[in-house]
Amino acid sequence: MPNIDWSKLGFGFSDVNCHIRYTWKDGAWSAPEFVKDPYITMHIGASCLHYGQECFEGMKAFRQQDGKIVIFRPEENAKRMYRTAVRCVMPPVPEEMFIDAAEQVIRANAEYVPPYGTGGSLYLRPLLIGTGPQIGVAPAKEYTFMIMVMPVGAYYKGGLKPVRAVILDDWDRAAPHGMGDVKVGGNYAASLFAHEKAKRDGWPVELYLDAKSHKFVEEFSTSNFLGITKDGKYVTPDSCSVLPSVTNLSLREVAADLGMPVERRQIPYEEIREFAAVAALGTAVVITPVWEITRGCEVVKISDETEVHPTLLKLYQTVQGIQYGELPDTHGWCHEVKV
Repeated sequence: MPNIDWSKLGFGFSDVNCHIRYTWKDGAWSAPEFVKDPYITMHIGASCLHYGQECFEGMKAFRQQDGKIVIFRPEENAKRMYRTAVRCVMPPVPEEMFIDAAEQVIRANAEYVPPYGTGGSLYLRPLLIGTGPQIGVAPAKEYTFMIMVMPVGAYYKGGLKPVRAVILDDWDRAAPHGMGDVKVGGNYAASLFAHEKAKRDGWPVELYLDAKSHKFVEEFSTSNFLGITKDGKYVTPDSCSVLPSVTNLSLREVAADLGMPVERRQIPYEEIREFAAVAALGTAVVITPVWEITRGCEVVKISDETEVHPTLLKLYQTVQGIQYGELPDTHGWCHEVKV
């Protein structure tokens, strides 16, 4: 077993036994190769460096209370990466290959899956990049698909912690009909300047409105938006510029299971004032409650800064309970990895 203090794990890169890599060339994917070295050697003219031909995913594997290792909904990440690859004119990774790669790299690093009860998980980052040289603007002729893994701890140790958010109207994350609905690095690069400014000014996260009119809520810098209405509805934006989140998808299904009405629709900025709870949704933490949102001179206080709305807590505990095998997996979301 690795010499790791599981109680002190954060959310960052750490060395493991190996990662897994495939190469696409001449119309076909190679056999998998396990790679110890965390560095990549590629041509200086690689299309990922010049023309942004790259995409990635984020997902987790959990050690459940009965000792099994499971991946949470890998088929959804496989489908999303497939859609993104098509959008970026890259060879898609077939769903079967994607899931098999995830299983193989987890088996090769099984001792790095944190023990049940620590709140940790094994984070998987599938990455697809154009590695063939391409000087003119065109797709590359060679691509690399990899999955790197690392053990990570609970994002919020001791329970959910509400945060403040800010809307910065001078910057947009994604244009209408642009790349906002696929998981490419350019979307995150577009948000970095505003994100760092927000952090310097005391806001952990920024919220984006639609780029065309700045009238409708879209998503946080790295997470989907959720609003809980005072009459108990689950409301999340419906926009072609928002990344379809696997976490949001799962929480919507959990909410429906709990008898909550679920709405995907446009959310006017003014409606923020009416919500009983607001949260950011993503793989790293599942739910981050947001207690206050600032836009210019307006400060919208949604809740007390130490308060976690009971509906958010219930949704969070349900998803976590399924992931760790504490609650029945009625939807078949947990994909077991035979070790």
